[in-house]
Amino acid sequence: MREQRHVVAGIGLVLFAALLGGCGGTKDATIAGTVKTKLAADAQVKAGEINVDTANGVVTLTGNIDSQEAKDRALQIARDTTGVREVKDMISVRSGSASGDAPSPGRTVGEHIDDAGITARVKGRLLEDPAVRGLKIDVDTREGVVYLTGAIPNEPERAKAVEIARATEGVRDVQANFQ
Repeated sequence: MREQRHVVAGIGLVLFAALLGGCGGTKDATIAGTVKTKLAADAQVKAGEINVDTANGVVTLTGNIDSQEAKDRALQIARDTTGVREVKDMISVRSGSASGDAPSPGRTVGEHIDDAGITARVKGRLLEDPAVRGLKIDVDTREGVVYLTGAIPNEPERAKAVEIARATEGVRDVQANFQ
């Protein structure tokens, strides 16, 4: 039943993205919606753990998932989607989760919460700054390293986003993959 809801929601996303594409938007929204729908329909991939960004037919997948097999499957799904020119892999595989251990051995629950807090602080600061289109930037944090992805066309805005992330409390490093 849960999988059916994901598929129905995914189909809704695809239809919405198609409408956007027909109203002057780009094909990228349709491609991203299609990839998300396919991920949601796949039994091996937990689509909620993967972010999908598309710019000029280049799909960037980010997130933390439980197995290398699920990662490989997600990448293959994206590559096999019509309209995708290239797939950028920024997916991290958690170690230990398949055996029932904590998702990242050696990391405490507090460290996981810290990453979520860092993500929220960075995203909030990006949204507050008028020089940056924060809604166009996805933020993911792993062990204090912030990963910024999205379609940001100009270098000054990219540099400002990185500067904002670096100045955020708790951030150890920033990796930007803007398109």
